[in-house]
This record gives sequence, structure tokens and C-alpha cells, in this order.
Amino acid sequence: MIKKASIGLLLLALSTTSCVSKKIYNDLETKYSDLKKENRAVADENAELQKAKNQLELDRDSLNKDLNATKADLAKQKADLLAEQKKYKVLEDSYKALEKNSNDALESNMAKNRDLLAQLEAKSKKLAEEQARLDKTANRLNELEAMIAAKEAAMRKLKETLSKALNGFEGKGLTVEQKNGKVYVSMENKLLFNSGSWAVGTEGRKAVVELAKVLGDNPDLSVLIEGHTDDDPYAGSGPIADNWDLSTKRATAIVNILAENKKINKQKLTAAGRSEYSPLASNATPEGKAKNRRIEIILTPRLDEIAEMLNSIN
Repeated sequence: MIKKASIGLLLLALSTTSCVSKKIYNDLETKYSDLKKENRAVADENAELQKAKNQLELDRDSLNKDLNATKADLAKQKADLLAEQKKYKVLEDSYKALEKNSNDALESNMAKNRDLLAQLEAKSKKLAEEQARLDKTANRLNELEAMIAAKEAAMRKLKETLSKALNGFEGKGLTVEQKNGKVYVSMENKLLFNSGSWAVGTEGRKAVVELAKVLGDNPDLSVLIEGHTDDDPYAGSGPIADNWDLSTKRATAIVNILAENKKINKQKLTAAGRSEYSPLASNATPEGKAKNRRIEIILTPRLDEIAEMLNSIN
């Protein structure tokens, strides 16, 4: 549908005037290319969502297995109760027969019956309490599944919003993906920094500012900004000692730009330097080194509600 709309725009633009400038034509060509990339990104995202869905289904099946085991135990206890009730009926009949005999025998059996009745009442109470606990656990499991689904939907929507906001920078060293319940925005250094520098360039600043607008509308997200380098030793001069310093300084530079947006919750921002120790690719090739020189911005939703729910179930 997106491709058809893009082609339609192009044809409309070409049909309404014969004097279309090459710049407009190139812009339309670029938008069409961007839409194709976005289509591929959506396909990748769907694969990740299916993987997450499969894991959730495995977790759900495990919880259901535990629930079924508990229900089976409850059924056994109910069967035991029925057996005890039958014994009680036998004793009750015996009591009626013994009632015709001596008072001593009658008193003895009455005492036994009272003890048995007390035991049965205690078991009935325990079974009722266990059933109530199982009902409560089942309800909380349903609430937990709904909560997890809502978080997934929110992160999926966030990823889509970021992809649209940063669409103009994808293909320039910027990618947006969703995995493990989080959204990752990766920016290669070629978009942000000159070699050995931590000063953000004009184009990179534009990308970070657009990102900040989206984060400002989602103040509950925890935002971790990680700086990464290749394994080439730092060869510059000045206050930077090594790749650890450089990666940390670059992460802090991104944090400072994000913090310019007044809507962003500064308590949710964290800057970290990872140096060369979390590579995406091998540093044996120039292409691999270029991928490893990057900023990773990791967006995590609030999970305290899910944690509290899990603790209450356990």
C-alpha cells in the first residue's frame, strides 16, 4: 500500500507539470527508496515480534502446566474428602446401631465421631482456602499476560514512531529495531562524530534532536546511551586518555543534546562508555570497524508493575 501511494505521488507530480525540477524528482525517488527500507524494517520487526510471541507462549504454557498440576492435586484432595465423607457415613450408621447398646459404647463412638467430624471440617476449610488461592493465581496470570501484551504494543508503537521520526536518517548510519522488549536506536559515528572527536556534527545533531522529541512524549522510558569504539588505540591528544574515555565522552555528548529538550525526564537518562568491548562485527575489516564505532540508545519501558505482579504470584 505504501509503495502504491509513493508511485501515485510520483506519477501525479509528473503529470501535473512538465517542468518538474530534477530536485523534486530526486526527492520523490528518495522517498520511494525510504519507503522500501521501512517496508523491510517492518518485516524484520514482525519476525522479532513473532519470536517474542513464541517465548511468551512458552512462558504461558509453563504457567498453565503448574496451574494444571495444582488443580490435579486439588482434585485428589477432593476425592480424599469424598472418601472420608463415606467413612463418616459408615460411622454414622454404626453410631445409630450402637445407640441401642450400652451408654458407654455410645459415648465412645460419639467421641470418635466428633473427632472425625472435626478432621473433615478442617480438611474442607483447607480445600476451600486452596481453591481460593488457585483462583487468585489464575486471575493474576491473566492480568500479567494482559500487562505484558500492553507493554509489547506500546514498544511496538514507539518503534514505529521513531522509525517515522528518524526516517530521513536511516541509510545514513542510523537504524531502529525492537528486541527483547526494548527499542534500540543505533547511530554510526559517521553520522555523529569526526574521527577522534566527541563533538556532534550538524547532521547528527538533527537526528538526536528528532529522537529527543519522541522521548519527550514518553517520559517514563529509561534511556541508556552507550558509546562504542573499534579496537584501534586512541591516537588523539587533549583530555582523552583512551577508547574508554572517548566512548564515555561521546555518550555524554548525546545525553547533553537530549537534555536540551525540557520534556525529557533527566532522571531517566544514563550515559555509559563501552569502549571496544561490545563489538557488533569483527574489527579485522574496515567495514567491521565502522559498524563498531557507534552510539547505542537503548529504550526500556517501566517494568516495576510486571515485577510486582510476578512477586505476588510467587
